[in-house]
Formats: sequence, C-alpha cells, structure tokens
Amino acid sequence: MDILTLLSFLSAAVLLTLAPGPDNMFVLAQSISKGKNAGILTSAGLCTGLIVHILAATFGISAIIYQSSIAFAVVKYAGAAYLLYLAYKAFREKDSSFAQNKLDASNHESLYKKGIIMNLLNPKVSLFFPAFLPQFVNDQAGNVSLQMLAYGIVFLVQSLVIFTFISIFAGKLGNFMHKSPAISRKINILQGSIFALIGLKIAFTPKN
Repeated sequence: MDILTLLSFLSAAVLLTLAPGPDNMFVLAQSISKGKNAGILTSAGLCTGLIVHILAATFGISAIIYQSSIAFAVVKYAGAAYLLYLAYKAFREKDSSFAQNKLDASNHESLYKKGIIMNLLNPKVSLFFPAFLPQFVNDQAGNVSLQMLAYGIVFLVQSLVIFTFISIFAGKLGNFMHKSPAISRKINILQGSIFALIGLKIAFTPKN
C-alpha cells in the first residue's frame, strides 16, 4: 500500500461518506432529536456494523451471499421495515424535549444496537465494499485479503471521525431547535420523516 494509493483511497472514502446516504442521515436524525452523545453512540453502532461488512468483503462472503436475489431482497426489505418501524415510533412520540443530556445505560445500549442493525440491514453497504476495495488493491504488493482488510479499516476510521463531527454539528443544531417550543414539538416529525425516507430509499434499492 503506497502513500499515493492510500491518499487516493482516503479522498474517495471521505467523499463517499459525506455524500447524503442512509448512515449519515440516520446519525443526523438521532443527533438533532437526542443530542450529540446519541449521535456518537449511533455512529459507534454503525461502524461496528461496518466491521462485519468489511470482513465479509475481505473473505468473499458478501459476493457469495448477494449472488442470491432472494438473500438481497430479504436484507433489503428487513432494513426498510426496521426504518419504517422507527419512523412510526418517532411519529408516536409525544414529548420531543426528552432531556438530551440524560442518556442512561439502557439508552446507550439501545442507540448502539440501532446503529448496528441499521448498518447490517443496508444491502448497499454489503455490495459497496466488494466493489470499492478491490479497485485500490495491488496484486503485486502481497496478500490481497490483507490489503482489502487494511483499506477497510481506514474506511471505518474515517467514517467514525466524520460521523462524530456530524453528531457534534447536528447536536448543536438540535439544542438550538429545542429552545423554541414550536420547533421542538416538530422534531419528532422531522426525525420520523427522515427515518421513513431512508426506509423507502432502501426498499426501492435495485440490486445493480
């Protein structure tokens, strides 16, 4: 892995992570509604899910699983259903002023698990790594699997950094919004709408 290839990979990874997508929109929604700590915990869950996808891509598991249209459809619709369920819960939430800084251990675990499930049930992530990582692999530089794993780790680290910055920014925006009772009452609607849009986007994700 030479420095120029690594920098090229990192630049592409950052641009892809910043592009509007299910993961960063999910972090944004959680941070606005529940504060930056909620966003960071969700980010940790999402990146834990990335570990599974990276390992699956490295050892060729993703390619085997997603050769099946049925497997792809199962993961896709399970992910969409989960997001629409979260949207339903957000729309049903009556109080949006839920003391952002009072996240207890159960909240921590719940947010972390949401991030993991959200990431694992996003079929595009599983298809992304087997397509993206090999573009930067040099067959002459040694073990291909180890190279893919190394690039995967770099992608994970930069994702966590970017998601953390998104959490901090969105958390400050959420604090400002919570100061206005009129806006505060609509935060759950905003959160639910984001979840619903992500769910619908996943539901209509084509395999190719």
